[in-house]
Amino acid sequence: MATKSQPAEWEAALSGIKDGKTAQEYARNRDIFTKQKEGVLTLEKSRHKVVRPNGKGKPALVTANGKTQPIDWTAFLAAISCGKTALEYGANRTIYAQGDLADSVWYLQKGEVKLAVTSQEGKEAIVSVLGHNEFFGEGCLAGQPLRISTAVTVSDCTLYRIEKALMVRLLHEQDGISELFITHLLTRNTRFEEDLVDQLFNSSEKRLARILLLLAHFGKESRAESVHPGINQEHLAQMVGTTRSRICYFMNKFRTLGFIDYAGSGALTVNNGLLSVILRE
Repeated sequence: MATKSQPAEWEAALSGIKDGKTAQEYARNRDIFTKQKEGVLTLEKSRHKVVRPNGKGKPALVTANGKTQPIDWTAFLAAISCGKTALEYGANRTIYAQGDLADSVWYLQKGEVKLAVTSQEGKEAIVSVLGHNEFFGEGCLAGQPLRISTAVTVSDCTLYRIEKALMVRLLHEQDGISELFITHLLTRNTRFEEDLVDQLFNSSEKRLARILLLLAHFGKESRAESVHPGINQEHLAQMVGTTRSRICYFMNKFRTLGFIDYAGSGALTVNNGLLSVILRE
C-alpha cells in the first residue's frame, strides 16, 4: 500500500463531492481511488458494487440491479487460494504475542478472542474482547512493524490469517471490501473512544456494568444474554481497571439485586436490570 496519496488527487476527489451527496453516492457516480501497478494511488471509475448496511444492520453488497446481499466472509476467503490460512484454535491459545512481527490481518469467524497488553513491569491489562465476524491485527496496514498487544483465544475459535500483501490488494481492488473494512475501523474507533470516556468519568461499578453488557452483546435479541465462562473475575478486573476484590464485591451485589446469575455450566447471565446501574446518576 502506498504510504501517501498525491495531494492533487485528494483535492480532485473532495471537490467532486457536492452538498447533500453521501460518500457512497459519490463512489458510485464519480471517481474513487484505486491502485496503479507502481503502487501509487490514482483516479479510476468506480465499480458497480459498494457496501452499505442492510435492514438488520449487517454489511451487504449492492449489486447492479439494486438488490442487497450480506457479505459471506467465509465463502469469500475460501475462494482465495493464496495469501490466507484457515486455522482452528482451542481455548487459551496464543494467536500472536506482543512484540511479534506484524505481517498479517486476522479475521475471527467464530469464537472469542481477548487482546491484552503487558507493561514492562509485567502488569497485564485486557483492552478488548472480540466476538465472531471481527478483524484484528490491522495495525500492520498502518505501518506498525511489531504487535503492540497479545491475542489469546477465550473459547474454541475458527480464524483466518490474511497476509498483509493480500489485504492491501483487496482494499485497493475491491470497493465492497474496502468500504466494509472502513466501517469496521470506524466502529472499533468509536468503541475505544467510549471506553476512554468510561474510564475517565465513570465509577468502577458503572464500568463493570457496561463491560458485562458489552460482553453479553446485550439487547440484540433477548432480555437475558450469557457471557462466555472463559471470562473470569480476574479478566474483568483488568478490563475495568480495579482490583479483583472490588469486582467480587460488585458481582455479589449485582447477583443479589437480580441483575446477573450463574448457570450450571458456569456461564454468567446478564439481565436487563443491569442497565439501571449505568443510567443511575
